[in-house]
Amino acid sequence: MLSDLLTRLDAVETRLAAASSADPPPGLTEPDPDGVERWEAGQVWAHMAEFVPYWTAQAEYVIGQAATIPVPFGRVKTDPDRMTAIERDRHADPLQLMSRVSEAVERVRVFVAELETRDEQAVGLHPVRGQMTVEEMLDSFVVVHLEEHAEQLEGLAEH
Repeated sequence: MLSDLLTRLDAVETRLAAASSADPPPGLTEPDPDGVERWEAGQVWAHMAEFVPYWTAQAEYVIGQAATIPVPFGRVKTDPDRMTAIERDRHADPLQLMSRVSEAVERVRVFVAELETRDEQAVGLHPVRGQMTVEEMLDSFVVVHLEEHAEQLEGLAEH
């Protein structure tokens, strides 16, 4: 449900704002679910700053196709643009990256507010996860993803 998505988006933005105002914690995150990527805090921040706008644009793309069949969308973890953005911004100030995250989160809020029921049910076809509605895309690739990275940053700060 979109109202739940927005409530969770607000909560995770608050958590991230708190994390951005602290000194970047040392160490590496726990491995991702595939057991491959372990990142420094700067890489986590750089990734969040690039993925929120990316996935919002992908949701807009799926809706814009007005297709009757699932629209191919998205990328995988090895995408070179993803990796380049993370490497480029990993040493940027977390407050600067948080500002970019907040701007992108606001864009998500506006996007969700403007969605019509038929838009929420537009279906995309992700190369790994398969068919997903726009609502599922926003939940999985934006909100849950931000929640996971907030947890990683909080975990680094505790050590």
